[in-house]
Amino acid sequence: MTPRTNTTRPPSHEDRRGMTLIELLIVVIVFGVVVSGALAFMATQNSAFTDGSNRLGALRNLRYAVGTLETDLTTAGTNVPQGQPPVVYAGDDVFAFTADYTSNVRTDVSAVYVDPSAPDGMVAAPRAAVTIPNASWSWPDTVYEVGGINSPAELIVFWFELDPTTDRSDDYRLYRSVNGSTPDLVARSLLKDENKPFFQYNRKTFDNTGASFLTPIPDSLIPLKHEVKIHSSAADTGRFAVIDSIKTVRINVASYNLREADTGGAPEATLNRLVDLPNTGFGVLLTCGDEPILGVGITTTFELQPDGEPALRLNWNAATDEASGEGDVIRYVIWKRVNGAAWADPFLSIPAGESAYTFLDTAVESGDQVQYGLAAQDCTPSLSPRSAGATVVVP
Repeated sequence: MTPRTNTTRPPSHEDRRGMTLIELLIVVIVFGVVVSGALAFMATQNSAFTDGSNRLGALRNLRYAVGTLETDLTTAGTNVPQGQPPVVYAGDDVFAFTADYTSNVRTDVSAVYVDPSAPDGMVAAPRAAVTIPNASWSWPDTVYEVGGINSPAELIVFWFELDPTTDRSDDYRLYRSVNGSTPDLVARSLLKDENKPFFQYNRKTFDNTGASFLTPIPDSLIPLKHEVKIHSSAADTGRFAVIDSIKTVRINVASYNLREADTGGAPEATLNRLVDLPNTGFGVLLTCGDEPILGVGITTTFELQPDGEPALRLNWNAATDEASGEGDVIRYVIWKRVNGAAWADPFLSIPAGESAYTFLDTAVESGDQVQYGLAAQDCTPSLSPRSAGATVVVP
């Protein structure tokens, strides 16, 4: 058999030709365009994710701050005894109120919360004056008791304060304090919502049909202070009672990304919340059922005036039915008789609303024998039996 001849021609160098430089350059350019597009897309997505995360963080910060405010503010006035004001101070950046917020007695059903480990100084009304933050004013200026026992309603204060730890000039922190204790930091990295104050207030008013509605309290009246010692007393009326009519608090606050504390960036989120105060906005109803109980006496002491003229100082404490009992005493009536004469018409009446009272009588003469009588009057109006003080001879 004749052998077959292999006629396959081996490949030449021309058949093994690779990519030209131009072709390689085109491939590199196309690949670069594809990679650049992919990187740009990934950068956009990453930026969007970061922005969303920042906004979410700012919103969470806001929600926590406002949620804490809302939770606590709604307790204002809870189990507050008669005579103690539910709202103490209402400013554009501070709000102070009283409430039976915490008790350390396990069986206490009146307090909002029970914490057996809470110290005694944090579960009752303060007995010493507490300076209200962001205000040159202190409260209380009297002691609130129920049956001789300290009131269970403590003083709770929330306030916004500039943060000194950042380079921003508009950066605030929110604090909370009970009875003037060391404040707790609630939230930071907070801003004002444009030019709005942090707190705004609405009061409860009535029209001529007796229907109630909410009316904004003008910023010109802020801050409001409970300057009358005894809430719902005869003196707690007119302009002094505006703070007692607060029914809602509007919270306006913004926040920014915590990682941008020193950049001065715009707010990431804002939050406005209207908080109802269910236990405020109305006075304590006076019963005026029975004849008022005075239960205290009047004392008289001599005082020499700066001009050398004689005077007599009258002193008495709040009546039994003002400090407790029916709580319906609205004024005190005073009589005066000289040199054993019969009691005539009263010569003086003083509105209730204090824990102790004093009056300087300058209409006396040396050698006079003067005696004063005191009675309490309720809203019926009825008078208590008159209590006569000792006769004093004017030197």
